[in-house]
Amino acid sequence: MNLYSLLEASFPENRDSLCLEIPEDRDRTWGEIEIGTARMAQWLASLGLPLGSRVAAPIEKSPEGLMLYLASLRAGLVFLPLNTAYRDAELDYFFGNATPSVVVCPSKNLEWIRLIALANQVAHVVTLDEDGSGSLMTALAVFDGKFQTVEVSDDALACILYTSGTTGRSKGAMLSHGNLSSNARTLRQYWDWKSDDVLLHMLPIFHIHGLFVGVNGALLAGAKMIWLSKFDAKSAIRHLPKATLMMGVPTFYVRLLTESDFTQEVCRNIRLFISGSAPLLLETFLDFKKRTGHTILERYGMSETGMLASNPYHDRDGARFGGTVGKALPGVSIRITGEDGQPCKVGEIGLIEVKGPNIFKGYWQMPDKTKEEFTADGWFRTGDMGRLGGEAAGVQTPEDYVSIVGRGKDLIISGGFNVYPKEIEGFIDDISGVEESAVVGVPHPDFGEVSVAVVVVKVGTILDASEIQSFLKTKIANFKVPKKVVIVKELPRNTMGKVQKNLLREEFRGCFIVN
Repeated sequence: MNLYSLLEASFPENRDSLCLEIPEDRDRTWGEIEIGTARMAQWLASLGLPLGSRVAAPIEKSPEGLMLYLASLRAGLVFLPLNTAYRDAELDYFFGNATPSVVVCPSKNLEWIRLIALANQVAHVVTLDEDGSGSLMTALAVFDGKFQTVEVSDDALACILYTSGTTGRSKGAMLSHGNLSSNARTLRQYWDWKSDDVLLHMLPIFHIHGLFVGVNGALLAGAKMIWLSKFDAKSAIRHLPKATLMMGVPTFYVRLLTESDFTQEVCRNIRLFISGSAPLLLETFLDFKKRTGHTILERYGMSETGMLASNPYHDRDGARFGGTVGKALPGVSIRITGEDGQPCKVGEIGLIEVKGPNIFKGYWQMPDKTKEEFTADGWFRTGDMGRLGGEAAGVQTPEDYVSIVGRGKDLIISGGFNVYPKEIEGFIDDISGVEESAVVGVPHPDFGEVSVAVVVVKVGTILDASEIQSFLKTKIANFKVPKKVVIVKELPRNTMGKVQKNLLREEFRGCFIVN
């Protein structure tokens, strides 16, 4: 089934009811979403493109941007959401790799994006602005809003989602209608989405979190969204009393806790706070619970897979443990394997491998890379290191709970010993006065590689590197203690809040090497 048909089947009978409440703009009804989507699909169909043609959209978040995503699905085309922060060289790569037939961009960027599109033989370039204006909207005026959604198979491509590209060249994860439908159905059931839910949506829609988890989840439930263009703590506090669900990256929750008027009363109608896209610090998890009475649900997913694991929503399914991402979702299988490919014992650290109907079809135009990332028996190698069971936040967790230890690429081998940055970061973050930390490996003439800790301290706190190293020497083996500790004001992050460790590695790679 076309994913759009699945979503539309859950739209409320009363199409005049609100789908998007937009404080910064005019609200949109379900009927307006349906008709606007049909008009865009009519326009796309009028271009005479083959099924599966790509529609690239480096556009700002807007109701019309949401409609463009849905229209691409309806027309049997492949949606390619792109961050508006991308510049010339990045877009040149994406256009050259994905070979889109249509590019939709903001008017302010048309001049330079059009040149890149033409250089990559893109046939159609139109504009769509955050306020709903642009040449695309002008072109829709001749269409009546009646469109028969194109029937496609579950295996048909729905989207290409480029990985964040924090290391190496970005890869285009091919996600099918079946992949996205499966994940949306599972999350609706596991998180108990209902039609009377109201999602406070403050995430971007060029990423899996805001687009597939947030948007698909709300539409499949027939639930309203409070649609904000971006996260702002004070704005979030104003709108939280009207919401029942909030999704965010950890930074959202950290910033809410800095606001004195963020109280339990503000959260009175919220039934679920969800965090993802980056690790949630235990301190944030505990402080949030103390302030609001709510236990944040942390989950685990990837661009290539959608959501894989989640702490339980219902008490009957288990407790939510800080420092874990919960259990494998229904229909998803997760295993931990060692370097020899054999299953790890409970509590042992290894590579996380996954299987299920939500797992992507492969990397666009990269068959060798796709083959490399799957095992002989069909499991996808996530590149993440983790364990099942073991201790998390001082608690012995059940053996079906997953804890993420770090990315495989983050593994530091120092003097022949394996060092996992996540473990060291956990101890550093426990030091009074530490806001957050990141540990990376850099070259060393004697040990091959050693760790460097980059630490952010809380405002008004004085800590020096020697204090942090002395503390760590009392907690972990000496070979794990960072050879250098650097105090900084903030860590570099990408648009989804993930720490860009590649930038830190590059910055400190010459610390111990003398040319």
